[in-house]
Order: sequence, then structure tokens, then C-alpha cells
Amino acid sequence: MRGVNGQNAAVAGKEAEAKRNEGHRQRLRDRFERAGFAAFAPHEVLELLLTLCIPRRDVKGPAKVLMERFGSLRGVLEASPEELRGVDGIGTVTPVAMRIIREAAALYLQQGIEGREPLNSGYRIAEFLRMRFAGQRVECVEVLHLDAGRRLMPDGIERHETGTVDQVALTPRKLVESALRRDSKSIVLVHNHPGGAACFSQADMELTWSARAATAAVEIELLDHMLVVDDCVLSMRDEGLLESGHAAKPMFGLAAEQPQAPYGRRPGV
Repeated sequence: MRGVNGQNAAVAGKEAEAKRNEGHRQRLRDRFERAGFAAFAPHEVLELLLTLCIPRRDVKGPAKVLMERFGSLRGVLEASPEELRGVDGIGTVTPVAMRIIREAAALYLQQGIEGREPLNSGYRIAEFLRMRFAGQRVECVEVLHLDAGRRLMPDGIERHETGTVDQVALTPRKLVESALRRDSKSIVLVHNHPGGAACFSQADMELTWSARAATAAVEIELLDHMLVVDDCVLSMRDEGLLESGHAAKPMFGLAAEQPQAPYGRRPGV
């Protein structure tokens, strides 16, 4: 008889905990509907996101653990699936949900600039690129395809190659074929260094010089080659490296005001 009573008490306890959790979730949703994230502590923002992918269970504990381990919401969104699954209570759905949130935010930003304002602000591009490449664990190359007004074309970002953690290949021929197929008037090359080297390699520069000559032959201008490393985005044009043996004028007209050149902080500085 005591066993039955014990089971009933356990069931009642779980039901009461589920009600408390649901009450907390509803209060978070109500606060968000009233004022957005303005009155939320950082861990509460993460809690609200976790309610979308962890049903019924407590999310306050896992949210605090995630914040302690990764330091910020951005750190959580950039964490690998393996790192997230190592946190107790996260499960298998949350890592996928975090990637969906991150990539949806990048797509939102991309569509916000497509066909609108000319890409004449290096800082605006840099912020977008930091979001787009966040959490990328291998080196990859993307091309921004621009129209005659230097506006990003619809679906104007093309990922050409994904390599290993520190190596990727792209040929000038592929680049030219892609630009001609899209009728691009100018392009910007972008790649990342997930290994952390905040400088253009000799191979990067040689590829850029070859690509610039190849695109110029078909009257398409290669405006810049940008490098993303964590919170730092470097411009090959602003570094004076776009042309072999020649210093180049800044594409965005900001180098004189910002002599340090990178848009963001070099890792380790």
C-alpha cells in the first residue's frame, strides 16, 4: 500500500513541477510580448529560446549552465552541436534549433540588404559577415554578387567551396563562370580563417590577383577580398594588397579614419 502511495506522490510531484515550469514559460512569453527583450536578463533570453525546443522540463538551469560555459548568447549560438550536447538537459533538438536561429538571423540580415542600399559601408558588411560566418568550423569561400549600383543581388551570396579546418580551394575559372551566370557587375570575395590567423596568406593574395585579372577580362570588377576571423574582418583592399605590388585605394573610404584597418578586433589584441 505504501508503494502505491509513493508512486502516486511521485506522479503528483512531477505534475506539480510541470505546472510550475509551464507557469514560468508563460510568464516569460507574456513579458516578451509586452516589451520584447528590453527587461530580460541575458540568461532569460536564452531560457525563452530553450522553451521552444525543450518541452515541459525546467529550462532555467540549463540556460544558466550554457551562459556560464559559453559566456553569452552569441557564444551559445556559435557553439558546436557536440559542445551543446555536452550540457546536461540539452538533448538532441536544442543544438539543431540554435543553428536554425543563427542561420535564420543571417538570412534575415542578408535579405535586408539585397537590392537596397549600395554596399559602401565596410562596417555594415563586416557586421553581416561576422553573423554569417559565426560558428563555421571549416574554411570556406563565398562570393557577394553585386549589380551595377553595387547593391547585393537577390540570392546574391554564393558559397563556392568548403574545405578543411585550414584549407579551401577556388579557381578563377569557377569564379568567372559564376559571375557570368548571375550577370554580376562586380563581386566581393569572402573567406574565413577558423584556425585564427588574422592575416591574408600568400596563397590568399595570389588567388585574389589571379581572380581579379580573370574577372577584369570579362568586365567584372573584383572590388575586395575580405577575411573573417572571429570578431575581426579584414579588407584586402584597405590593407593595400588587392593589386600585386601596388597599394590600392580603400573601397569604403574609411582607412584614413581607421588606420588599424580591420573592422573589429584582431584576435589576441
